[in-house]
Amino acid sequence: MTQMTHRDTAAGDGAPLRVRALGSFHIGGEEVHLSGLAPDVLPISGGIGSVSMDPNGAYEVGQMYVQFVRLAGERDRAPVLLMHGGGMTGAMWESTPDGRTGWQSRLLEAGHDVYVADSVERGRASWARYPDIYPAPPLFRSKKDIWEAFRIGPMGTYEADPAARTPYPATAFPLDAFDQLAKQCVPRWTHTDALALAAYRRCLERIGPCALVAHSQGCAFAFALAVEMPSLVEAVVAIEPGGFPGPDADLASLVDVPLAVLWGDNVEDHPFWGPTRLRSKDFVDAVTAAGGRAELVDLPTVGIAGNSHLPMGDLNSDAVAALVTGRLSGAPT
Repeated sequence: MTQMTHRDTAAGDGAPLRVRALGSFHIGGEEVHLSGLAPDVLPISGGIGSVSMDPNGAYEVGQMYVQFVRLAGERDRAPVLLMHGGGMTGAMWESTPDGRTGWQSRLLEAGHDVYVADSVERGRASWARYPDIYPAPPLFRSKKDIWEAFRIGPMGTYEADPAARTPYPATAFPLDAFDQLAKQCVPRWTHTDALALAAYRRCLERIGPCALVAHSQGCAFAFALAVEMPSLVEAVVAIEPGGFPGPDADLASLVDVPLAVLWGDNVEDHPFWGPTRLRSKDFVDAVTAAGGRAELVDLPTVGIAGNSHLPMGDLNSDAVAALVTGRLSGAPT
């Protein structure tokens, strides 16, 4: 299994960025109170022995973390909120698994202020106690599941020995960096969608009108926000969406929100992504029928080939980023 990869660990390889503000905030969530729990006796680092901790009291849960970079000077492009997929964090937008410049930098270079979310229970958003607050344990993804779900190789081709794995022919994923992709994956709770959507609503209210670039699970939240809050959503670019609005959603509210849905390679025969792509076509057709502006783009048909479920991490990520920024070029400030 041999593949050439290009490494560029710089923050960006274009002109230097002029940054006005760099920071972060937590938003959403609520205070939850626990009582009647026995003390936790826990070892503390530094060799000072165990400490008795009282778990009773107030906690903040259901919040999301958002990092922002705002550019200096006048802006003629909409701010962009980057929404990660299931079992991932905002790190997926910062750099590719093999260390090249990520889409956060590419969107900044294109003139957008950029907000990167770690959604509820992901990354720097923090977790909540289980089973005292969260009612069920999280889902953990094995490397085999990542290999198959991200379409690095066909179903059943993952092996513990990297040399024995069978990737898709001509895959654009940097195979030598597969372990780095696996290191990015985090536990995912399967019952927190309502909390995440509530936090995203608060986030949009704080940012103001912006474009949404979402991946996989994040696309379901992006679509819901566009339906519920169209005045705050300038455009949506959905990368291989893993969810769609329900049958009762008012798709006519999307008439002024341009939508683009992007798909990579090796989708049709995948047991999950094949049917999901067909659902995305039905969604795009329904939005168009309701008077909206929606398009479905299969990347190979526009000359961008070999993509996995993670095109922002593939070797041709810059080509896909250029397509995305092109779709956002009409989104006003």
